[in-house]
Amino acid sequence: MDVYLPIANLAVNGVVIILLGAATGILSGVFGVGGGFLTTPLLIFYGVPPTVAAASAATQVTGASVSGVLAHSRRQGVDYQLGAVSVAGGVIGAAIGALLFRLLESVGQIDTVISILYVVLLGGIGGLMGREAIQELRQSKGGKRPRAAKRRHHPLVASLPMRWRFYRSGLYISPLAPLLLGAVVGMLTMLMGVGGGFILVPAMLYILGMSANVVVGTSLFNVLFVTMASTMMHSLTTKAVDIVLAGLLLIGSVTGAQIGTRVAQMLNPEKLRLLLAAIVLAVALRMAFGLGVRPDEVYTVVPL
Repeated sequence: MDVYLPIANLAVNGVVIILLGAATGILSGVFGVGGGFLTTPLLIFYGVPPTVAAASAATQVTGASVSGVLAHSRRQGVDYQLGAVSVAGGVIGAAIGALLFRLLESVGQIDTVISILYVVLLGGIGGLMGREAIQELRQSKGGKRPRAAKRRHHPLVASLPMRWRFYRSGLYISPLAPLLLGAVVGMLTMLMGVGGGFILVPAMLYILGMSANVVVGTSLFNVLFVTMASTMMHSLTTKAVDIVLAGLLLIGSVTGAQIGTRVAQMLNPEKLRLLLAAIVLAVALRMAFGLGVRPDEVYTVVPL
Protein backbone atom coordinates (compact mmCIF):
# COMPACT_ATOMS: atom_id res chain seq x y z
CA MET A 1 0.00 0.00 0.00
CA ASP A 2 1.90 3.03 -1.29
CA VAL A 3 1.16 6.39 0.35
CA TYR A 4 2.38 9.74 -0.96
CA LEU A 5 4.00 12.05 1.60
CA PRO A 6 3.33 15.59 0.31
CA ILE A 7 6.00 17.42 2.32
CA ALA A 8 8.70 14.78 1.91
CA ASN A 9 7.74 14.55 -1.81
CA LEU A 10 8.12 10.79 -1.52
CA ALA A 11 5.97 7.66 -2.01
CA VAL A 12 6.36 5.14 0.82
CA ASN A 13 4.77 1.87 1.87
CA GLY A 14 2.17 2.86 4.46
CA VAL A 15 2.31 -0.52 6.19
CA VAL A 16 6.09 -0.20 6.67
CA ILE A 17 5.67 3.25 8.28
CA ILE A 18 2.93 1.94 10.60
CA LEU A 19 5.15 -1.02 11.55
CA LEU A 20 8.05 1.37 12.16
CA GLY A 21 5.80 3.39 14.47
CA ALA A 22 4.71 0.17 16.18
CA ALA A 23 8.35 -0.84 16.71
CA THR A 24 9.17 2.47 18.42
CA GLY A 25 5.92 2.19 20.40
CA ILE A 26 6.92 -1.28 21.64
CA LEU A 27 10.32 0.09 22.67
CA SER A 28 8.55 2.93 24.49
CA GLY A 29 6.28 0.51 26.35
CA VAL A 30 9.03 -1.99 27.18
CA PHE A 31 11.77 0.41 28.25
CA GLY A 32 9.77 3.38 29.56
CA VAL A 33 11.33 5.90 27.16
CA GLY A 34 9.82 7.79 24.26
CA GLY A 35 10.51 6.29 20.86
CA GLY A 36 11.29 9.66 19.26
CA PHE A 37 15.06 9.24 19.58
CA LEU A 38 14.82 6.11 17.39
CA THR A 39 11.98 7.22 15.09
CA THR A 40 13.99 9.94 13.32
CA PRO A 41 17.07 7.83 12.46
CA LEU A 42 14.86 4.91 11.34
CA LEU A 43 12.93 7.25 9.03
CA ILE A 44 16.24 8.56 7.66
CA PHE A 45 17.37 4.98 6.99
CA TYR A 46 14.10 4.43 5.09
CA GLY A 47 14.84 7.41 2.82
CA VAL A 48 12.81 10.24 4.39
CA PRO A 49 14.74 13.56 4.31
CA PRO A 50 16.24 14.33 7.78
CA THR A 51 14.45 17.69 8.06
CA VAL A 52 11.02 16.11 7.43
CA ALA A 53 11.86 13.11 9.64
CA ALA A 54 12.81 15.34 12.61
CA ALA A 55 9.78 17.64 12.29
CA SER A 56 7.26 14.81 11.79
CA ALA A 57 8.71 12.68 14.62
CA ALA A 58 8.12 15.59 17.02
CA THR A 59 4.45 15.62 15.97
CA GLN A 60 4.17 11.87 16.64
CA VAL A 61 5.75 12.26 20.10
CA THR A 62 3.18 14.97 20.98
CA GLY A 63 0.27 12.65 20.28
CA ALA A 64 1.85 9.67 22.01
CA SER A 65 2.59 11.70 25.19
CA VAL A 66 -1.02 12.66 25.93
CA SER A 67 -2.13 9.27 27.27
CA GLY A 68 1.06 8.93 29.32
CA VAL A 69 0.54 12.26 31.09
CA LEU A 70 -3.09 11.44 31.87
CA ALA A 71 -2.15 8.03 33.32
CA HIS A 72 0.60 9.46 35.57
CA SER A 73 -1.61 12.38 36.60
CA ARG A 74 -4.24 9.96 37.95
CA ARG A 75 -1.52 8.37 40.12
CA GLN A 76 -0.32 11.76 41.46
CA GLY A 77 2.92 11.19 39.55
CA VAL A 78 3.34 14.66 37.98
CA ASP A 79 5.01 17.68 39.61
CA TYR A 80 3.10 20.40 37.76
CA GLN A 81 5.06 23.25 39.36
CA LEU A 82 8.47 21.95 38.30
CA GLY A 83 7.01 20.75 35.00
CA ALA A 84 5.69 24.24 34.20
CA VAL A 85 9.13 25.78 34.85
CA SER A 86 10.85 23.21 32.60
CA VAL A 87 8.20 23.75 29.90
CA ALA A 88 8.89 27.51 29.97
CA GLY A 89 12.57 26.75 29.43
CA GLY A 90 11.66 24.25 26.72
CA VAL A 91 9.65 26.82 24.75
CA ILE A 92 12.58 29.26 24.92
CA GLY A 93 14.96 26.49 23.83
CA ALA A 94 12.63 25.49 20.97
CA ALA A 95 12.59 29.10 19.72
CA ILE A 96 16.41 29.17 19.75
CA GLY A 97 16.43 25.75 18.07
CA ALA A 98 14.11 27.07 15.32
CA LEU A 99 16.57 29.89 14.57
CA LEU A 100 19.48 27.42 14.46
CA PHE A 101 17.45 25.06 12.25
CA ARG A 102 16.74 27.84 9.73
CA LEU A 103 20.36 29.03 9.81
CA LEU A 104 21.79 25.54 9.22
CA GLU A 105 19.16 24.86 6.55
CA SER A 106 20.11 28.06 4.71
CA VAL A 107 23.78 27.01 4.52
CA GLY A 108 22.89 23.43 3.58
CA GLN A 109 24.27 21.76 6.73
CA ILE A 110 21.13 20.77 8.65
CA ASP A 111 21.13 17.11 7.51
CA THR A 112 24.76 16.63 8.57
CA VAL A 113 24.23 18.35 11.95
CA ILE A 114 21.16 16.21 12.74
CA SER A 115 23.11 13.03 11.97
CA ILE A 116 26.16 14.10 14.04
CA LEU A 117 23.97 15.05 17.02
CA TYR A 118 22.33 11.63 16.91
CA VAL A 119 25.67 9.80 16.73
CA VAL A 120 27.07 11.73 19.74
CA LEU A 121 23.94 11.57 21.92
CA LEU A 122 22.95 7.98 21.16
CA GLY A 123 26.55 6.77 21.47
CA GLY A 124 27.02 8.48 24.85
CA ILE A 125 23.68 7.46 26.32
CA GLY A 126 23.92 3.89 24.99
CA GLY A 127 27.40 3.50 26.49
CA LEU A 128 26.34 4.81 29.92
CA MET A 129 23.20 2.67 30.01
CA GLY A 130 25.12 -0.44 28.96
CA ARG A 131 27.82 0.06 31.60
CA GLU A 132 25.24 0.59 34.37
CA ALA A 133 23.19 -2.46 33.30
CA ILE A 134 26.30 -4.69 33.20
CA GLN A 135 27.33 -3.53 36.70
CA GLU A 136 23.88 -4.34 38.10
CA LEU A 137 23.83 -7.76 36.40
CA ARG A 138 27.24 -8.59 37.91
CA GLN A 139 26.05 -7.53 41.37
CA SER A 140 22.88 -9.62 41.09
CA LYS A 141 24.89 -12.68 39.91
CA GLY A 142 27.22 -12.29 42.90
CA GLY A 143 24.26 -12.39 45.25
CA LYS A 144 24.48 -8.66 46.04
CA ARG A 145 21.44 -6.52 45.50
CA PRO A 146 22.34 -2.96 44.48
CA ARG A 147 21.47 -0.58 47.29
CA ALA A 148 19.23 2.34 46.42
CA ALA A 149 21.17 5.46 47.33
CA LYS A 150 19.34 8.55 48.47
CA ARG A 151 19.29 10.98 45.56
CA ARG A 152 20.80 14.43 46.02
CA HIS A 153 20.94 17.21 43.49
CA HIS A 154 24.21 18.06 41.75
CA PRO A 155 26.54 20.61 43.47
CA LEU A 156 26.12 22.97 40.48
CA VAL A 157 22.36 23.04 41.13
CA ALA A 158 23.00 23.92 44.79
CA SER A 159 25.16 26.89 43.71
CA LEU A 160 22.39 28.55 41.66
CA PRO A 161 20.62 31.57 43.25
CA MET A 162 16.96 32.02 44.24
CA ARG A 163 15.45 28.80 45.63
CA TRP A 164 11.88 27.53 45.36
CA ARG A 165 10.25 24.62 47.12
CA PHE A 166 8.83 21.96 44.78
CA TYR A 167 6.62 19.98 47.16
CA ARG A 168 5.62 17.06 44.92
CA SER A 169 9.27 16.32 44.04
CA GLY A 170 10.54 17.01 47.56
CA LEU A 171 13.07 19.56 46.27
CA TYR A 172 14.27 22.96 47.48
CA ILE A 173 16.32 24.24 44.53
CA SER A 174 16.70 27.21 42.19
CA PRO A 175 14.06 27.31 39.41
CA LEU A 176 16.93 28.16 37.04
CA ALA A 177 18.01 24.48 37.09
CA PRO A 178 14.79 23.02 35.56
CA LEU A 179 14.49 26.13 33.35
CA LEU A 180 17.96 25.58 31.81
CA LEU A 181 17.40 21.83 31.57
CA GLY A 182 14.12 22.46 29.75
CA ALA A 183 15.84 24.89 27.37
CA VAL A 184 18.43 22.27 26.36
CA VAL A 185 15.69 19.69 25.75
CA GLY A 186 13.67 22.25 23.74
CA MET A 187 16.63 22.93 21.45
CA LEU A 188 17.21 19.20 20.89
CA THR A 189 13.49 18.64 20.23
CA MET A 190 13.50 21.34 17.55
CA LEU A 191 16.71 20.18 15.88
CA MET A 192 16.30 16.41 16.18
CA GLY A 193 12.58 15.68 16.55
CA VAL A 194 13.10 13.85 19.86
CA GLY A 195 10.80 14.10 22.84
CA GLY A 196 13.79 14.60 25.11
CA GLY A 197 12.63 12.04 27.69
CA PHE A 198 15.73 9.90 27.21
CA ILE A 199 17.81 12.92 28.33
CA LEU A 200 15.31 14.50 30.71
CA VAL A 201 14.65 11.43 32.90
CA PRO A 202 18.33 10.75 33.81
CA ALA A 203 18.96 14.50 34.21
CA MET A 204 16.01 14.88 36.60
CA LEU A 205 17.24 11.90 38.63
CA TYR A 206 20.99 12.56 38.74
CA ILE A 207 21.23 16.37 38.35
CA LEU A 208 18.06 17.68 40.03
CA GLY A 209 17.79 14.75 42.48
CA MET A 210 14.04 14.31 41.94
CA SER A 211 11.99 11.58 43.58
CA ALA A 212 11.77 8.57 41.23
CA ASN A 213 7.97 8.27 41.55
CA VAL A 214 7.36 11.64 39.82
CA VAL A 215 10.22 11.68 37.30
CA VAL A 216 8.53 9.86 34.40
CA GLY A 217 5.22 11.73 34.70
CA THR A 218 6.91 15.15 34.99
CA SER A 219 9.18 14.31 32.04
CA LEU A 220 6.16 13.36 29.91
CA PHE A 221 4.42 16.61 30.94
CA ASN A 222 7.45 18.55 29.66
CA VAL A 223 7.68 16.44 26.49
CA LEU A 224 3.98 16.97 25.69
CA PHE A 225 4.08 20.77 25.72
CA VAL A 226 7.60 21.25 24.33
CA THR A 227 6.98 18.96 21.34
CA MET A 228 3.65 20.73 20.81
CA ALA A 229 5.46 24.09 20.69
CA SER A 230 8.18 22.63 18.44
CA THR A 231 5.58 21.23 16.03
CA MET A 232 3.91 24.65 15.78
CA MET A 233 7.27 26.35 15.18
CA HIS A 234 8.22 23.79 12.53
CA SER A 235 4.86 24.32 10.82
CA LEU A 236 5.27 28.11 10.79
CA THR A 237 9.02 28.40 10.05
CA THR A 238 10.52 25.31 8.40
CA LYS A 239 7.20 23.96 6.99
CA ALA A 240 8.73 20.47 7.29
CA VAL A 241 5.91 18.71 9.19
CA ASP A 242 4.38 15.94 7.07
CA ILE A 243 1.03 15.27 8.74
CA VAL A 244 0.45 12.09 6.67
CA LEU A 245 3.76 10.64 7.89
CA ALA A 246 3.07 11.69 11.50
CA GLY A 247 -0.42 10.17 11.39
CA LEU A 248 0.84 6.79 10.14
CA LEU A 249 3.55 6.75 12.82
CA LEU A 250 1.03 7.61 15.53
CA ILE A 251 -1.30 4.74 14.54
CA GLY A 252 1.55 2.28 14.93
CA SER A 253 3.08 3.75 18.08
CA VAL A 254 -0.18 3.80 20.08
CA THR A 255 -0.74 0.09 19.33
CA GLY A 256 2.91 -0.80 19.90
CA ALA A 257 3.03 0.93 23.30
CA GLN A 258 0.20 -1.28 24.58
CA ILE A 259 2.05 -4.42 23.44
CA GLY A 260 5.34 -3.19 24.91
CA THR A 261 3.81 -2.52 28.34
CA ARG A 262 2.66 -6.16 28.58
CA VAL A 263 6.01 -7.52 27.35
CA ALA A 264 7.90 -5.44 29.95
CA GLN A 265 6.11 -7.20 32.83
CA MET A 266 7.59 -10.55 31.75
CA LEU A 267 11.25 -9.53 31.37
CA ASN A 268 14.21 -8.85 33.71
CA PRO A 269 14.72 -5.04 34.08
CA GLU A 270 18.55 -5.19 33.97
CA LYS A 271 18.48 -7.31 30.82
CA LEU A 272 15.93 -4.92 29.32
CA ARG A 273 18.25 -1.96 29.88
CA LEU A 274 21.18 -3.87 28.38
CA LEU A 275 19.06 -4.70 25.32
CA LEU A 276 18.01 -1.05 24.94
CA ALA A 277 21.66 0.05 25.22
CA ALA A 278 22.58 -2.42 22.45
CA ILE A 279 19.78 -1.10 20.19
CA VAL A 280 20.78 2.54 20.81
CA LEU A 281 24.47 1.82 20.12
CA ALA A 282 23.58 -0.10 16.94
CA VAL A 283 21.59 2.89 15.62
CA ALA A 284 24.47 5.26 16.53
CA LEU A 285 26.99 3.06 14.69
CA ARG A 286 24.73 2.83 11.63
CA MET A 287 24.39 6.62 11.52
CA ALA A 288 28.16 7.09 11.98
CA PHE A 289 28.73 4.66 9.10
CA GLY A 290 26.30 6.67 6.95
CA LEU A 291 28.26 9.87 7.63
CA GLY A 292 31.47 8.33 6.30
CA VAL A 293 30.08 6.63 3.18
CA ARG A 294 29.66 8.39 -0.15
CA PRO A 295 25.91 8.64 -0.94
CA ASP A 296 24.43 7.08 -4.09
CA GLU A 297 23.25 10.53 -5.17
CA VAL A 298 25.79 13.26 -4.45
CA TYR A 299 23.42 16.06 -5.48
CA THR A 300 19.79 16.50 -4.52
CA VAL A 301 17.39 18.49 -6.70
CA VAL A 302 14.95 20.46 -4.57
CA PRO A 303 11.82 21.78 -6.37
CA LEU A 304 11.26 25.53 -6.03
